[in-house]
Amino acid sequence: MTAAPPGGGDAASDVPERGEPSDGPGAADAAGTDDAGSADVSTPETAAAETGAAETGAAETGTAEAGHTHLAHTWQEARQASFDCATPIPPGPVPLRTALGRTLAADVTALQDMPHYASSAMDGWAVNGSGPWILAEPGHRLAPHQASPIVTGGLIPPGAKAVLRSESGTMSTDEEGLPVLVLGGAARPGEPRNGQHIRKAGEEAAAGDILIANGTLLNPAHLALAALAGHDSLHVQGKPVVRILLTGSEVVTSGLPAPGKVRDTFGPQLGAVVEMLGGISGGQDKIGDGYDEWLTALEDDAAEEAPADVVITTGGTGRSGTDHLRRAVAELGGRLLIDGIAMRPGHPAVLAELPDGRFILGLPGNPLAAMMALCTVGAPLLAALGHGPLPPVSEVPCGTMIDAEPGRTRLMPFRLLYGMASPAQHAGSGMMRGLAAADGVLVVPPHGIQLGEPVPAFALPWGAPIHAAEPAAAKAKAAPRKTQRKPAASDGPVDWSALLG
Repeated sequence: MTAAPPGGGDAASDVPERGEPSDGPGAADAAGTDDAGSADVSTPETAAAETGAAETGAAETGTAEAGHTHLAHTWQEARQASFDCATPIPPGPVPLRTALGRTLAADVTALQDMPHYASSAMDGWAVNGSGPWILAEPGHRLAPHQASPIVTGGLIPPGAKAVLRSESGTMSTDEEGLPVLVLGGAARPGEPRNGQHIRKAGEEAAAGDILIANGTLLNPAHLALAALAGHDSLHVQGKPVVRILLTGSEVVTSGLPAPGKVRDTFGPQLGAVVEMLGGISGGQDKIGDGYDEWLTALEDDAAEEAPADVVITTGGTGRSGTDHLRRAVAELGGRLLIDGIAMRPGHPAVLAELPDGRFILGLPGNPLAAMMALCTVGAPLLAALGHGPLPPVSEVPCGTMIDAEPGRTRLMPFRLLYGMASPAQHAGSGMMRGLAAADGVLVVPPHGIQLGEPVPAFALPWGAPIHAAEPAAAKAKAAPRKTQRKPAASDGPVDWSALLG
């Protein structure tokens, strides 16, 4: 399922998604993990240990399914588990056209001299000696006082000493009426000098010179340089290929949805977000709600041109009759690494690993819940596979008081107002309006936050980094002290030195 029905809530009231119980009275009992506890963070450094035994006990309530009880991960545990489970993808060659933005895993060297032959830097004539010049057949060795036409980049013929620009020469005739090349009115004094307008072989680099160093993040100019050096592919660090599996027979991809139908909110943006998080979008597929469709879509894709390292599914992570992710993973011999997170929104998120090494990331069907699950689990997973660090969590001062909600972490999009973070409105799990205008996401621990208290926060994949607020005491200490001016003597000349200092 891709989006919630019309309606919604706010930052403190989620829209139930398929398989996600409502947050009203009795919801925790029905959901099992919905209000499972969270030994979550109050600072980035003490994330897992601060909430205490009472919240840990709440997390251990788990969910009973067919006699099995699992423990919901805390938010911090889920981030760390998704990062730790992945091994960086080995380096390998990629074509130049797909290497932009990749990180080099080996030096790029010149395969031959650059340029590999002497060439003309101008349109005009290759000449030997001083004029007038008799025209020779192109490609032949030039004897003294001979010339042959040449274009920019053309091979300098044997015997040529310089190139005369087209605007510096003109065709004329000699005393016998034969055609000759002579200097024209635009010629400069001394033109052409030996070597003028000739690009020498090896002028840019000699064969074997290092052109781009290992570890460089490749930009378009690097790709052009590599092509100029004769390379068709480059050896780069591994990067995960991500295939997206969009589900839900009630989802429409265009126009206004009828009652009972919802617009596809994932198709237009999820591939781009994956690339912002360091993955390579490996395409999208759309399936309905049947179990056989799920099983077929998740089966081994080794026959694909670029087999996926990660498959992201949307919806199907609840426990209703149309939620098939866990059953399909089990039938394929996979194992669940994360089965629910004690957070809101996004608690039904699932991370699994199949025997062939592929990871399956199951996102909830509501759009905001899915994005929070992607930031919590997907971002660390893609970072680890792509040789990156665990995405940072910073702190910002909270611009309001946020009540405690024992048992789970709340992820709240926020706006920075006067240097303080205020939770955004329109931030129910089925809404996107609050996230679209957000500066980042607050990670509110179960014990709540007081006004002005630092609260953990992370940046959005498309947003600017979040910089920790500098304590007021440090600002005061760093502020320059004003120089006190000495009062001028009333009976002598004025001392202006303090003003000039």
